[in-house]
Formats: sequence, C-alpha cells, structure tokens
Amino acid sequence: MTVTLTARPFEPGALVTAFCADRAETGAVATFVGLARAEKGLAVALELEAYPGFTDAAIGEIVTAAVARFSLHDVHVVHRTGRIAPGEAIVFVATAAGHRREAFEACDFLMDYLKSRAPFWKKEHGPDGARWIEPTDRDRTDAERWD
Repeated sequence: MTVTLTARPFEPGALVTAFCADRAETGAVATFVGLARAEKGLAVALELEAYPGFTDAAIGEIVTAAVARFSLHDVHVVHRTGRIAPGEAIVFVATAAGHRREAFEACDFLMDYLKSRAPFWKKEHGPDGARWIEPTDRDRTDAERWD
C-alpha cells in the first residue's frame, strides 16, 4: 500500500505500468485518474492544501479499510497538492485484486472518500479571484452509499 502526496506533476501511465508489474497473483487492476478541468472555458487554477502527516495518514486509514473490505492485494494512491493547472492529473488510484469486481468497487470506494471526505482544502483561482470549494450534494451522496 502506498499513499503519496506531491506538489509535482506525475505521469499516470508510468504509475499504471509500475503498479501492474510482477503481479502473477492478481487477476484485476482498476485505475482512476482525475484531471483538473477548465471551468466554463476559463483557465481556472485549482489549489489543494493538505497537512503532511495528517492528510496522508487519514488516507492511509481508508486504504487499510478498503484492503480489508474488498480483499485487495495492493493499493496505490497519488494525490496532488498546491496549484494544479487545467489538464493536469490531480489524483491517481490503483487497486489490485483477485477479480475485477473487487478492484472496480475498491477504486470507486476510495475515490468517493478522496472526493468528499479526505482532509484536503480546495480553492479555485479564476478571473474573479479565489473561492473555496466544498463537496457537492452528489459527492456526499456518492460517499454515503458506502456507509
């Protein structure tokens, strides 16, 4: 299990290749890559704040829960912090399991947590200034289905 917070851009394809290497016992790997998007055609920068040692530990706890809940072989989470430009990867989640259903569901479970419950503070910087972003009702509903 690996959880990494980084202010540097990362290459999702390289992460998938490395995660899949030497997995003779694994029948399925599911991945998710979240990208920063332009809002309404505007180049809005996204900024994520986290507290090292706290945020990664909280994510580690939910990863441990996912491993037990879905009988995972392995998990790798990479999450950006700092300023992120449109088109850059924000988050990478990979789950390895014996079968596809467990890998898919675990990836979905982890993303719902990261989107709405992980201790990140999100801010958009656009032409009208900066504004804090909260999880949407849909984000909360998506996460509640796992409770």
